[in-house]
Amino acid sequence: MSRQQRAEIDAMVRRPRPEGPRSVEELRAGFRAMMGEMIVPAGIRTRTATLGDRPAALVEPVSTPKAGTILYFHGGSYVVGSPETAMSLTGNLVTKTGFRAFSLDYRLAPEYPFPAAIEDGLSAYRALLDSGEDPSAIAFAGDSAGGGLTVTTCLAARNGGLPMPAAIVAFSPGLDMTRTGESMDTKAGIDPFFTREGLEHTGTMYLAGQDPHQPMLSPAILADLTGFPPMLLQAGTNEILLDDSTRMATRAREAGVDVILDITTDVPHVFQAFAGVLDEADEALDRAALFLSQHIRTRGTARTSAG
Repeated sequence: MSRQQRAEIDAMVRRPRPEGPRSVEELRAGFRAMMGEMIVPAGIRTRTATLGDRPAALVEPVSTPKAGTILYFHGGSYVVGSPETAMSLTGNLVTKTGFRAFSLDYRLAPEYPFPAAIEDGLSAYRALLDSGEDPSAIAFAGDSAGGGLTVTTCLAARNGGLPMPAAIVAFSPGLDMTRTGESMDTKAGIDPFFTREGLEHTGTMYLAGQDPHQPMLSPAILADLTGFPPMLLQAGTNEILLDDSTRMATRAREAGVDVILDITTDVPHVFQAFAGVLDEADEALDRAALFLSQHIRTRGTARTSAG
């Protein structure tokens, strides 16, 4: 275990930030600056694409990609972020699996509050299916708010009669807008990124007056997950959103869904973004890549009796 690395990451994340609520423009600029420090792996090429009616970054390995697609949803509390800010995560999944990824530039609050991001996710998935992609060759992946979108987009797809994707991978997903998880209090002060007040500030922008007590906003406590694909949920013990993952795992298991709950000690929210700096980040991404490789199927790939 990399105790020194984890301590250095914690100290870096705790660097002083402006006091009080910040404007949307300040939040977005600060997030771009922070994520711009993350290491994007070599061995990928990117270009702009369109899924549905939204832009997306198509990220591919420099070598010939394997058949199969990762639909990636970036983090940022539904208010900040872009495919570029998540490139360290998307790029690592691409290099470690050999699959291509589309990182969706979904609409953000407060300009476009709930359910705009989910509508964009569903439209992107429908576009992949309409292009001839087999659902068994598509997996959803995302971090933080984007991790939440992996679940809510799947719910929207099921509700719309679409086939389920092959798998879901969620890094520190936000899955409960009611903020009722015990870790919201037990991890307060331990979490170097978030406070309840900060999450309520951005959450208010996304909710735009909607009641958070509904499955599309709080799936960890309200969603029916029947028929969901296998899920990998990764989180760290030093985050107030930890119980979003633990409760989602319980809910998935009770619905008969194959689920892996992968918790790493003494690491912060979306610690996987620190790949190349934090050993645990690279190891977690290796596990995520293995999970994706085991579940993404393509035409001509034989399924075992256990698959």
